[in-house]
Amino acid sequence: MVQEGLRANSERANIRRKRFAMSAAAAIRLQIESDLAARIPAALTPAPRVVRPIAPTGIDALDAVLRGGLPLGAITELVGPECSGRTTLALKFVAGMTQAGRVCAWIDLSNALDPASAAAAGVDLAQLLWVRCGTAKPTAPRTQGFSLPEKYLTPAPAIKGLHGGGCGGHPRGEVKGLAAAVSGLLRPETPEADNPAARCAESQRRERRSFDARDCRVATSARGPSRTAGVWARLDQALRAADLLLQAGGFSAIVLDLGSLTPEFAVRVPLAAWFRYRAAAERTQSSILLLAQCGCAKSSAELTLRMAPGEALREETTVFTGMAHCVEVERRRFASAEENVVPLRKPPQRVHVGAHAANWQSRTAWAGVR
Repeated sequence: MVQEGLRANSERANIRRKRFAMSAAAAIRLQIESDLAARIPAALTPAPRVVRPIAPTGIDALDAVLRGGLPLGAITELVGPECSGRTTLALKFVAGMTQAGRVCAWIDLSNALDPASAAAAGVDLAQLLWVRCGTAKPTAPRTQGFSLPEKYLTPAPAIKGLHGGGCGGHPRGEVKGLAAAVSGLLRPETPEADNPAARCAESQRRERRSFDARDCRVATSARGPSRTAGVWARLDQALRAADLLLQAGGFSAIVLDLGSLTPEFAVRVPLAAWFRYRAAAERTQSSILLLAQCGCAKSSAELTLRMAPGEALREETTVFTGMAHCVEVERRRFASAEENVVPLRKPPQRVHVGAHAANWQSRTAWAGVR
Protein backbone atom coordinates (compact mmCIF):
# COMPACT_ATOMS: atom_id res chain seq x y z
CA MET A 1 0.00 0.00 0.00
CA VAL A 2 2.79 2.41 0.78
CA GLN A 3 4.52 1.71 -2.53
CA GLU A 4 1.32 2.25 -4.48
CA GLY A 5 0.74 5.56 -2.70
CA LEU A 6 4.28 6.75 -3.50
CA ARG A 7 3.86 5.74 -7.16
CA ALA A 8 0.57 7.68 -7.42
CA ASN A 9 2.14 10.75 -5.85
CA SER A 10 5.04 10.65 -8.33
CA GLU A 11 2.65 10.32 -11.28
CA ARG A 12 0.61 13.29 -10.08
CA ALA A 13 3.81 15.30 -9.67
CA ASN A 14 4.90 14.45 -13.23
CA ILE A 15 1.51 15.51 -14.56
CA ARG A 16 1.76 18.84 -12.73
CA ARG A 17 5.27 19.44 -14.07
CA LYS A 18 4.13 18.72 -17.65
CA ARG A 19 1.16 21.08 -17.30
CA PHE A 20 3.40 23.79 -15.90
CA ALA A 21 5.91 23.31 -18.76
CA MET A 22 3.12 23.48 -21.35
CA SER A 23 1.68 26.62 -19.81
CA ALA A 24 5.14 28.19 -19.62
CA ALA A 25 5.83 27.33 -23.30
CA ALA A 26 2.48 28.79 -24.32
CA ALA A 27 3.21 31.95 -22.34
CA ILE A 28 6.67 32.27 -23.88
CA ARG A 29 5.26 31.73 -27.40
CA LEU A 30 2.56 34.34 -26.83
CA GLN A 31 5.15 36.83 -25.59
CA ILE A 32 7.47 36.23 -28.56
CA GLU A 33 4.62 36.55 -31.07
CA SER A 34 3.41 39.77 -29.50
CA ASP A 35 6.94 41.25 -29.55
CA LEU A 36 7.68 40.25 -33.15
CA ALA A 37 4.19 40.77 -34.56
CA ALA A 38 5.18 44.02 -36.26
CA ARG A 39 8.19 42.48 -38.02
CA ILE A 40 7.67 38.72 -38.39
CA PRO A 41 4.23 37.07 -38.62
CA ALA A 42 3.42 34.29 -36.21
CA ALA A 43 4.26 30.76 -37.28
CA LEU A 44 0.77 29.37 -36.75
CA THR A 45 -1.19 32.48 -37.72
CA PRO A 46 -2.89 31.96 -41.12
CA ALA A 47 -1.73 34.41 -43.75
CA PRO A 48 -4.36 36.53 -45.48
CA ARG A 49 -5.66 35.07 -48.72
CA VAL A 50 -4.01 37.32 -51.29
CA VAL A 51 -3.28 36.18 -54.83
CA ARG A 52 -0.03 38.18 -54.95
CA PRO A 53 1.48 41.08 -53.03
CA ILE A 54 1.18 44.34 -54.93
CA ALA A 55 2.98 47.66 -55.08
CA PRO A 56 1.44 51.00 -56.09
CA THR A 57 2.33 52.48 -59.45
CA GLY A 58 2.19 56.08 -58.29
CA ILE A 59 -0.83 56.83 -60.53
CA ASP A 60 -4.03 56.98 -58.48
CA ALA A 61 -6.42 56.30 -61.38
CA LEU A 62 -4.50 53.19 -62.43
CA ASP A 63 -4.10 51.93 -58.87
CA ALA A 64 -7.87 52.17 -58.42
CA VAL A 65 -8.45 50.00 -61.51
CA LEU A 66 -5.77 47.49 -60.50
CA ARG A 67 -7.02 47.45 -56.87
CA GLY A 68 -3.70 48.45 -55.40
CA GLY A 69 -1.02 48.37 -58.08
CA LEU A 70 1.24 46.00 -59.98
CA PRO A 71 1.89 42.44 -58.73
CA LEU A 72 5.23 41.62 -57.13
CA GLY A 73 7.19 38.56 -58.14
CA ALA A 74 5.58 38.37 -61.58
CA ILE A 75 5.85 39.65 -65.14
CA THR A 76 3.82 42.72 -66.11
CA GLU A 77 3.57 43.67 -69.79
CA LEU A 78 3.15 47.29 -70.86
CA VAL A 79 2.07 47.02 -74.48
CA GLY A 80 1.57 49.98 -76.79
CA PRO A 81 3.02 52.08 -79.61
CA GLU A 82 5.48 54.93 -79.28
CA CYS A 83 4.43 57.89 -77.09
CA SER A 84 1.81 55.82 -75.30
CA GLY A 85 3.17 56.30 -71.78
CA ARG A 86 5.01 53.01 -71.30
CA THR A 87 8.28 54.57 -70.14
CA THR A 88 6.48 57.15 -67.99
CA LEU A 89 4.50 54.45 -66.18
CA ALA A 90 7.64 52.36 -65.67
CA LEU A 91 9.52 55.38 -64.30
CA LYS A 92 6.66 56.09 -61.87
CA PHE A 93 6.79 52.53 -60.56
CA VAL A 94 10.59 52.49 -60.30
CA ALA A 95 10.54 55.89 -58.56
CA GLY A 96 8.30 54.50 -55.82
CA MET A 97 10.60 51.50 -55.40
CA THR A 98 13.82 53.50 -55.22
CA GLN A 99 12.36 56.07 -52.85
CA ALA A 100 11.52 53.20 -50.49
CA GLY A 101 15.20 52.21 -50.47
CA ARG A 102 14.92 49.26 -52.86
CA VAL A 103 17.36 48.51 -55.67
CA CYS A 104 16.02 48.34 -59.24
CA ALA A 105 17.50 47.62 -62.67
CA TRP A 106 16.71 49.04 -66.11
CA ILE A 107 17.80 46.98 -69.13
CA ASP A 108 17.93 49.46 -72.00
CA LEU A 109 17.99 47.75 -75.39
CA SER A 110 18.32 50.87 -77.57
CA ASN A 111 19.96 53.33 -75.17
CA ALA A 112 16.69 55.28 -74.92
CA LEU A 113 16.66 56.04 -71.19
CA ASP A 114 17.41 59.64 -70.26
CA PRO A 115 18.89 59.85 -66.72
CA ALA A 116 17.83 63.49 -66.38
CA SER A 117 14.21 62.62 -67.16
CA ALA A 118 14.36 59.67 -64.78
CA ALA A 119 15.65 61.89 -61.98
CA ALA A 120 12.93 64.45 -62.75
CA ALA A 121 10.33 61.65 -62.43
CA GLY A 122 11.56 60.92 -58.90
CA VAL A 123 13.90 57.99 -59.53
CA ASP A 124 16.83 57.74 -57.12
CA LEU A 125 19.68 57.08 -59.54
CA ALA A 126 21.87 55.78 -56.72
CA GLN A 127 19.43 52.84 -56.34
CA LEU A 128 19.13 52.14 -60.09
CA LEU A 129 21.34 49.85 -62.20
CA TRP A 130 21.33 50.97 -65.83
CA VAL A 131 22.28 48.20 -68.29
CA ARG A 132 22.96 49.60 -71.75
CA CYS A 133 23.02 47.09 -74.60
CA GLY A 134 24.90 47.52 -77.85
CA THR A 135 27.41 50.10 -76.59
CA ALA A 136 30.53 48.11 -77.45
CA LYS A 137 33.63 49.66 -78.98
CA PRO A 138 32.90 50.57 -82.62
CA THR A 139 34.84 48.67 -85.23
CA ALA A 140 36.44 50.05 -88.33
CA PRO A 141 33.93 50.76 -91.11
CA ARG A 142 34.11 48.42 -94.10
CA THR A 143 33.24 49.09 -97.70
CA GLN A 144 33.33 46.97 -100.83
CA GLY A 145 36.88 45.73 -101.29
CA PHE A 146 38.39 48.19 -98.78
CA SER A 147 38.69 48.31 -95.00
CA LEU A 148 40.00 51.36 -93.16
CA PRO A 149 42.84 50.39 -90.80
CA GLU A 150 42.05 50.89 -87.13
CA LYS A 151 45.24 52.91 -86.56
CA TYR A 152 43.64 55.80 -88.45
CA LEU A 153 40.70 55.79 -86.04
CA THR A 154 42.87 55.91 -82.89
CA PRO A 155 44.22 59.37 -81.93
CA ALA A 156 47.97 59.64 -81.61
CA PRO A 157 49.34 59.95 -78.06
CA ALA A 158 50.49 63.35 -76.85
CA ILE A 159 54.20 64.04 -77.22
CA LYS A 160 56.10 65.91 -74.53
CA GLY A 161 57.88 69.07 -75.65
CA LEU A 162 61.41 70.14 -74.92
CA HIS A 163 60.42 72.14 -71.85
CA GLY A 164 58.01 69.52 -70.44
CA GLY A 165 54.86 70.97 -72.01
CA GLY A 166 52.43 68.71 -73.81
CA CYS A 167 51.81 69.21 -77.49
CA GLY A 168 50.26 67.29 -80.33
CA GLY A 169 51.87 65.94 -83.43
CA HIS A 170 53.24 68.08 -86.22
CA PRO A 171 50.68 69.05 -88.89
CA ARG A 172 52.82 67.32 -91.53
CA GLY A 173 52.54 64.05 -89.60
CA GLU A 174 48.76 64.10 -89.71
CA VAL A 175 48.64 63.76 -93.51
CA LYS A 176 50.88 60.68 -93.55
CA GLY A 177 48.94 57.70 -94.80
CA LEU A 178 45.96 59.81 -95.86
CA ALA A 179 46.67 59.34 -99.57
CA ALA A 180 46.81 55.54 -99.15
CA ALA A 181 43.55 55.54 -97.23
CA VAL A 182 41.68 57.70 -99.73
CA SER A 183 42.99 55.83 -102.76
CA GLY A 184 41.01 52.75 -101.82
CA LEU A 185 37.78 54.73 -101.77
CA LEU A 186 38.28 56.18 -105.23
CA ARG A 187 37.43 54.10 -108.27
CA PRO A 188 38.22 54.64 -111.92
CA GLU A 189 35.45 56.21 -113.90
CA THR A 190 33.51 53.63 -115.88
CA PRO A 191 30.41 53.92 -118.06
CA GLU A 192 27.10 53.50 -116.30
CA ALA A 193 26.26 50.54 -118.50
CA ASP A 194 29.30 48.61 -117.26
CA ASN A 195 28.92 49.71 -113.65
CA PRO A 196 25.25 50.29 -112.64
CA ALA A 197 26.28 50.98 -109.04
CA ALA A 198 28.07 54.16 -110.17
CA ARG A 199 24.73 55.91 -110.66
CA CYS A 200 24.08 55.97 -106.91
CA ALA A 201 26.34 56.41 -103.93
CA GLU A 202 24.57 53.59 -102.07
CA SER A 203 24.77 49.94 -102.91
CA GLN A 204 22.02 48.63 -105.19
CA ARG A 205 21.91 45.20 -103.58
CA ARG A 206 18.83 44.65 -101.48
CA GLU A 207 18.61 42.22 -98.62
CA ARG A 208 15.72 39.77 -98.44
CA ARG A 209 14.84 38.29 -95.06
CA SER A 210 12.82 35.15 -94.54
CA PHE A 211 11.59 34.59 -90.99
CA ASP A 212 11.08 31.15 -89.56
CA ALA A 213 8.55 31.03 -86.71
CA ARG A 214 10.08 27.93 -85.15
CA ASP A 215 13.25 29.57 -83.89
CA CYS A 216 15.01 32.91 -83.65
CA ARG A 217 17.33 32.49 -86.63
CA VAL A 218 17.23 34.87 -89.58
CA ALA A 219 17.99 33.58 -93.06
CA THR A 220 19.43 36.22 -95.39
CA SER A 221 20.08 35.98 -99.10
CA ALA A 222 22.51 38.88 -99.37
CA ARG A 223 26.23 38.33 -99.73
CA GLY A 224 27.27 40.80 -97.09
CA PRO A 225 26.54 40.75 -93.34
CA SER A 226 22.91 40.97 -92.29
CA ARG A 227 21.53 44.36 -91.33
CA THR A 228 19.59 42.75 -88.49
CA ALA A 229 22.69 41.26 -86.89
CA GLY A 230 23.03 44.28 -84.62
CA VAL A 231 19.43 44.01 -83.48
CA TRP A 232 19.76 40.34 -82.61
CA ALA A 233 23.05 41.01 -80.81
CA ARG A 234 21.46 43.70 -78.62
CA LEU A 235 18.43 41.50 -77.95
CA ASP A 236 20.71 38.64 -76.93
CA GLN A 237 22.59 40.97 -74.57
CA ALA A 238 19.33 42.13 -73.00
CA LEU A 239 18.07 38.58 -72.41
CA ARG A 240 21.40 37.48 -70.97
CA ALA A 241 21.46 40.51 -68.66
CA ALA A 242 17.97 39.69 -67.42
CA ASP A 243 19.08 36.12 -66.69
CA LEU A 244 22.09 37.31 -64.71
CA LEU A 245 20.10 39.85 -62.68
CA LEU A 246 17.40 37.31 -61.80
CA GLN A 247 19.97 34.72 -60.80
CA ALA A 248 21.87 37.22 -58.66
CA GLY A 249 18.73 38.41 -56.86
CA GLY A 250 18.36 41.50 -54.72
CA PHE A 251 16.47 43.59 -57.30
CA SER A 252 12.93 44.57 -56.41
CA ALA A 253 12.05 45.63 -59.96
CA ILE A 254 13.66 44.86 -63.32
CA VAL A 255 12.52 46.84 -66.38
CA LEU A 256 13.19 45.14 -69.73
CA ASP A 257 12.74 47.88 -72.34
CA LEU A 258 11.99 46.29 -75.73
CA GLY A 259 9.85 49.19 -76.92
CA SER A 260 12.10 50.02 -79.86
CA LEU A 261 11.87 46.51 -81.32
CA THR A 262 9.34 45.86 -84.04
CA PRO A 263 6.93 42.96 -83.44
CA GLU A 264 8.76 40.74 -85.93
CA PHE A 265 11.76 40.70 -83.60
CA ALA A 266 9.99 40.71 -80.24
CA VAL A 267 7.70 37.75 -80.93
CA ARG A 268 10.68 35.62 -81.91
CA VAL A 269 11.91 35.35 -78.32
CA PRO A 270 11.26 31.75 -77.21
CA LEU A 271 8.42 31.24 -74.76
CA ALA A 272 10.77 29.13 -72.64
CA ALA A 273 12.72 32.31 -71.82
CA TRP A 274 9.63 34.07 -70.47
CA PHE A 275 8.65 30.97 -68.47
CA ARG A 276 12.14 30.91 -66.97
CA TYR A 277 11.87 34.60 -66.06
CA ARG A 278 8.48 33.98 -64.47
CA ALA A 279 9.85 31.17 -62.26
CA ALA A 280 12.86 33.26 -61.26
CA ALA A 281 10.65 36.26 -60.45
CA GLU A 282 8.48 34.13 -58.16
CA ARG A 283 11.57 32.78 -56.40
CA THR A 284 13.28 36.15 -55.89
CA GLN A 285 10.08 38.25 -55.57
CA SER A 286 11.27 40.61 -58.30
CA SER A 287 8.79 42.49 -60.44
CA ILE A 288 9.59 42.33 -64.16
CA LEU A 289 8.18 45.14 -66.30
CA LEU A 290 8.28 44.29 -70.00
CA LEU A 291 7.92 47.28 -72.34
CA ALA A 292 7.03 46.18 -75.87
CA GLN A 293 4.88 47.08 -78.85
CA CYS A 294 3.01 43.76 -78.74
CA GLY A 295 2.41 40.95 -76.27
CA CYS A 296 5.44 38.66 -76.01
CA ALA A 297 5.29 36.75 -72.72
CA LYS A 298 1.85 35.21 -73.46
CA SER A 299 0.72 32.99 -70.55
CA SER A 300 3.84 33.75 -68.49
CA ALA A 301 2.67 37.33 -67.91
CA GLU A 302 0.67 37.95 -64.77
CA LEU A 303 -0.77 41.24 -66.01
CA THR A 304 -0.97 42.86 -69.45
CA LEU A 305 -1.76 46.55 -69.81
CA ARG A 306 -2.67 47.95 -73.22
CA MET A 307 -1.48 51.53 -73.66
CA ALA A 308 -3.34 53.73 -76.15
CA PRO A 309 -1.51 56.41 -78.19
CA GLY A 310 -1.16 59.57 -76.14
CA GLU A 311 -2.61 62.95 -77.02
CA ALA A 312 -0.93 66.28 -76.38
CA LEU A 313 -2.60 68.55 -73.84
CA ARG A 314 -4.17 71.68 -75.33
CA GLU A 315 -3.64 73.93 -72.33
CA GLU A 316 -1.12 76.15 -74.09
CA THR A 317 -0.91 77.11 -77.74
CA THR A 318 2.87 77.45 -78.05
CA VAL A 319 4.27 75.40 -75.17
CA PHE A 320 4.10 71.63 -74.84
CA THR A 321 2.91 70.86 -71.31
CA GLY A 322 2.24 67.13 -71.29
CA MET A 323 0.37 64.12 -72.63
CA ALA A 324 -2.97 62.50 -71.87
CA HIS A 325 -2.81 58.71 -71.68
CA CYS A 326 -5.31 55.87 -71.51
CA VAL A 327 -4.44 52.40 -70.24
CA GLU A 328 -6.65 49.31 -70.30
CA VAL A 329 -6.31 46.01 -68.45
CA GLU A 330 -6.11 43.58 -71.37
CA ARG A 331 -5.33 40.40 -69.46
CA ARG A 332 -5.03 39.36 -65.84
CA ARG A 333 -3.99 35.87 -64.92
CA PHE A 334 -5.50 35.66 -61.42
CA ALA A 335 -8.24 38.20 -60.92
CA SER A 336 -9.39 38.58 -57.33
CA ALA A 337 -13.03 37.56 -57.19
CA GLU A 338 -15.46 39.74 -55.28
CA GLU A 339 -17.44 36.69 -54.15
CA ASN A 340 -16.37 33.41 -52.60
CA VAL A 341 -18.32 31.39 -55.17
CA VAL A 342 -16.05 30.25 -58.01
CA PRO A 343 -17.92 29.43 -61.26
CA LEU A 344 -17.10 26.17 -62.99
CA ARG A 345 -17.44 27.65 -66.46
CA LYS A 346 -15.31 30.38 -67.97
CA PRO A 347 -16.88 33.77 -67.24
CA PRO A 348 -18.04 35.82 -70.24
CA GLN A 349 -15.78 38.48 -71.65
CA ARG A 350 -16.33 42.06 -70.60
CA VAL A 351 -18.34 44.41 -72.78
CA HIS A 352 -17.85 47.73 -71.02
CA VAL A 353 -14.24 48.86 -71.20
CA GLY A 354 -14.64 51.83 -68.85
CA ALA A 355 -14.49 49.72 -65.70
CA HIS A 356 -11.11 48.28 -66.76
CA ALA A 357 -9.48 51.43 -68.16
CA ALA A 358 -7.87 54.45 -66.56
CA ASN A 359 -7.07 57.93 -67.88
CA TRP A 360 -4.09 59.87 -66.54
CA GLN A 361 -1.81 62.70 -67.56
CA SER A 362 1.95 63.13 -67.60
CA ARG A 363 3.32 66.65 -67.42
CA THR A 364 6.65 68.06 -68.44
CA ALA A 365 9.15 69.36 -65.91
CA TRP A 366 8.83 72.97 -67.10
CA ALA A 367 5.01 72.97 -66.90
CA GLY A 368 4.96 72.81 -63.09
CA VAL A 369 2.09 71.70 -60.89
CA ARG A 370 -1.39 72.81 -61.99
